[in-house]
Amino acid sequence: MGVITLNNVSKRYGTQAVVDNFDLEMAEGEFIVLVGPSGCGKSTTLRMIAGLEEVSEGRIFIAGKDVTDLAPGERNIAMVFQNYALYPHKSVYENLAFGLRMRKIPDAEIRDKVKWAAQMLNIENLLERKPRQLSGGQMQRVSLGRALVRSPEAFLLDEPLSNLDAKLRVRMREEIAQLHKRVGTNMVYVTHDQVEAMTLGDRIVILNHGKVQQVGKPLEVYDHPANLFVAGFIGAPEMNQIPGTLEHRNGEIRFIATGLDIPVPAHKAGKALSGASVVLGVRPEHVGIAESPDETATVSATVGMVEQMGASTLTVLNPEGDTSGARLRMLTNRQDGIDEGDRLRVRLDLAQIHLFDQESGNNLAG
Repeated sequence: MGVITLNNVSKRYGTQAVVDNFDLEMAEGEFIVLVGPSGCGKSTTLRMIAGLEEVSEGRIFIAGKDVTDLAPGERNIAMVFQNYALYPHKSVYENLAFGLRMRKIPDAEIRDKVKWAAQMLNIENLLERKPRQLSGGQMQRVSLGRALVRSPEAFLLDEPLSNLDAKLRVRMREEIAQLHKRVGTNMVYVTHDQVEAMTLGDRIVILNHGKVQQVGKPLEVYDHPANLFVAGFIGAPEMNQIPGTLEHRNGEIRFIATGLDIPVPAHKAGKALSGASVVLGVRPEHVGIAESPDETATVSATVGMVEQMGASTLTVLNPEGDTSGARLRMLTNRQDGIDEGDRLRVRLDLAQIHLFDQESGNNLAG
């Protein structure tokens, strides 16, 4: 099994950098997810690994071999695309076997490989069907099986679930995770869906405008976002972001904004000076209804909207005294007694807040 390494890889069209100095080393058998908004460079990165796009700068290694200038067929990787790209006139069996036949693999070995992949993906009963007789999920399994029979060094998956409905997407996500555990081969998975990224990846790579914003385990990225972009992109509902200033007062550091004057832990502020323009970030689940008037990090607010989500309640709050139109989202266990227009006093969990430099967007805690 192979390790994929990208050393300062860039892709430029003229003077525009679509991917800029991408640096990453995968561990053997690791599942890496590239995530970011449309146009951030994630699919281009995947295509460079596959050899479908030329590298402008940098080197790519697969299993210790420099493949930067090799053709796709010489890289021993398998790619699964958003569209299934199955041959409509061939049976499922022939779709799975086609690539092996092109490589002059003996028929007996082809039968063994197809049978193994079909069992792995639970499609043994589909081998005689044509693609038009398959559901979307079944076609996606066949597409995965066609990659699986090749025994590649790595699987590259480019938004493979985006054509499926929401319920089937969840089920296929689980199947891909289980497939990775059983096969143990490196996988690089591209998605714009941060939930897919969080649930599938051993590590996730967040990209924006062609630049890597952060690399880390899903919960590391969620709990310690490197900058405002990551803080806003990872997490649903997204993190609350409140602009304000820091003030050093009577031996403590306070965050000041319209309707807010709260103490913040010194390590959250890093080396920021008094008067620094910052953004306070707090996730909706770290906002709760204040239980005591003596709590320090509290905000008075009016309920603007209530979304009942079954087991939980998302409440959108308008902080009192704020004229900027700022909103504060609170995610709690189910709350049946909250209605639009109610006045609440809510608390922020100071252990879970983040402070970001307003100009650079970087997390002040480092």
